[in-house]
Amino acid sequence: MLEARVDPSAGGSRGAFAAAVRSLLLCLSLLFIPSITRAAPDEEALGKAAGYPVGTRETWFADEKLRVGSYSHLDTILPHNRIGRADSARPLPIAAAVPGYTYRYFSEKRTIDDFLAGRRVTGLMVVKDGVVQVERYQYDRTAAHRLLSNSIAKSIAAIAVGFALAEGRIRSLDDHAAVYAPGLAGSAYGETPIRALLRMGSGVAFAERYDGKDDLTRFFKLHEAVGSVAALRTFSDRRHPPNTRFQYASTETAVLGYVLTGATGQSVSSYISDRLWRPMGAEADATWIVDSSRVEATMGYLNATLRDFGRLAMLLADDGVRDGRQIIPRDFLLEATDHRRHPPAFEPGSATPYYGYGYKFWLFPGRARRFGLFGAHGQGIFVDPGLRLALVITAVERSATSDDGFGAERDALWRGLVAHYGKW
Repeated sequence: MLEARVDPSAGGSRGAFAAAVRSLLLCLSLLFIPSITRAAPDEEALGKAAGYPVGTRETWFADEKLRVGSYSHLDTILPHNRIGRADSARPLPIAAAVPGYTYRYFSEKRTIDDFLAGRRVTGLMVVKDGVVQVERYQYDRTAAHRLLSNSIAKSIAAIAVGFALAEGRIRSLDDHAAVYAPGLAGSAYGETPIRALLRMGSGVAFAERYDGKDDLTRFFKLHEAVGSVAALRTFSDRRHPPNTRFQYASTETAVLGYVLTGATGQSVSSYISDRLWRPMGAEADATWIVDSSRVEATMGYLNATLRDFGRLAMLLADDGVRDGRQIIPRDFLLEATDHRRHPPAFEPGSATPYYGYGYKFWLFPGRARRFGLFGAHGQGIFVDPGLRLALVITAVERSATSDDGFGAERDALWRGLVAHYGKW
């Protein structure tokens, strides 16, 4: 309760008394002004008035007004396997004050608030030295929501390959996929080395444009009609020798799902529960959507809370170590995330005009080892092990490929965070 005393006899003019009364009335009026909540970008187009509805199996991906609800409830729409949380979650201490992060975008100085005001971000977290510096949500999403990672899942599938290699379940990355996935024997993907599949370097022709007319669409239609293995077998045109050219193809990670299942005798979800999710200290179960044969759709579709994606990011920033224990095999992780350990065709500026590509990780140019885990419609985890710094973003962007300016601004934000603590 606001309490104020004004004594008209205590000196001063009648005008001063009147001014004091007006000031008091203004203060009182402020108590009854409702707090102003900044609107998230395009929130009405994304379903705010309807409470961000969740779609169906047929509508969840294509209908934009269902994207927020569906991207945070996908495991209520599609069948899935569960990835078990830790008995005791890794603490995520929170910084006493939010650092004054800024970045430059088209010569304009901006802040994280500016980024959120202009981009369809559902969750954003910055973690430095194991301490949460920023944690923000939009579109009524919260820390309890499991958020869709899209192709971030590919990097987690690669980590699972690293476990299987370290345990001898996969004998060599130069083994062909069909050694562990006999259903693909005699096919182009089956006769591709695992190392090439990790690099998106099978040489098998595949166009992934997200326009509803590409090979990815054809794969999904075949998957629904005849199953994933039969669908994968239809891609048979190898145009380049393996490990000689980068060509992004989600099917190559789908093959790894069958390799992992065959090599380990477990579901991918069960396998990483005991080796990654619980040891890293996840506070919540994650889920992974499965196909008709109950094999994880390792090309995407893993769902987890923002905070657990933050825990994964910090584990990666510490080169797979938590509390002195090496959780992710170190040699594999270093090779997966360092462009110097891959052929020239996969280096930054060659694989793409900007990024290089390792074992399902996007590799930044420059001398420092920095890498990213990215997914369609704006999902991203950025990692700088030298600075023990990570940025996690979940989103519902318009463009699957982030070519509407989102990708460029997100990169500018990341560079601003790096510049806050060091040099690019």
